[in-house]
Amino acid sequence: MNTIIKVCGMVDTENIREVEKLGVDMLGFIFYPKSPRYIYELPEYLPTRAKRVGVFVNENKENIYMYADRFGLDYIQLHGNESPAYCRSLRNSGHRIIKAFSIYNPKDLLIASDYQGFCDYLLFDTRTTSFGGSGKQFDWNILYRYNGSTPFLLSGGINSYSIRALKNFHHSRMIGVDLNSRFETSPGIKDVERIKKFVEEIRE
Repeated sequence: MNTIIKVCGMVDTENIREVEKLGVDMLGFIFYPKSPRYIYELPEYLPTRAKRVGVFVNENKENIYMYADRFGLDYIQLHGNESPAYCRSLRNSGHRIIKAFSIYNPKDLLIASDYQGFCDYLLFDTRTTSFGGSGKQFDWNILYRYNGSTPFLLSGGINSYSIRALKNFHHSRMIGVDLNSRFETSPGIKDVERIKKFVEEIRE
């Protein structure tokens, strides 16, 4: 299974360095003050091979531009109620966009159809009462109803035991997975050995 692996919620310099060495494709930095993984100070090391993804929630464009420049972001991930026009505006300014959607039932996919052509990737996550991840998995079978043209990453509760289910889930637009809380020893600190094992097994 040749899939993009994104590890989100990085905060610690050495942890960033160690996780990047595992061959993951993207590392995410959360710029949402209410998140326990919120990062606002530039770490001593930022990834040089893995793509840098900045995660924002209903943020104004000026702040996004500031963080994008300061952290050298390769992608902007929008995890709030940002409109298609907002995504189009950011994309037209030269930024690559990942738009997250909370999924609970098939109707939730209808919203994603309005964003076709305005995002580089979509990210399908488990619906929660607040912004951000839940650490829980939703019914992936819902995604078989997604027939949009924009590729997507799968998120929400993916853990060390998800390998078999991931290898059995086939969708022509799925291009990767997003890992976070289920691979941590504490908020923002990733379990390097656990991620290493996941990367090896998913790419067998």
